[in-house]
Amino acid sequence: MQVITEAMTEDGIKLTEEQKKRRRSRSIAIALALAGMVLLFYVVTIVKLGPGVLQRPL
Repeated sequence: MQVITEAMTEDGIKLTEEQKKRRRSRSIAIALALAGMVLLFYVVTIVKLGPGVLQRPL
């Protein structure tokens, strides 16, 4: 026996506008955090390599 709630229909779960807005905000926050980590790792890598990496023979 399946319990049917207001949020559940035959098409699946329907999100309210507030839930969609919160999900979008959460997704943006995660994306910004990920981009920040990528940038941090890039900068740390460049700093650890030092300026000598640009003066190597080709």
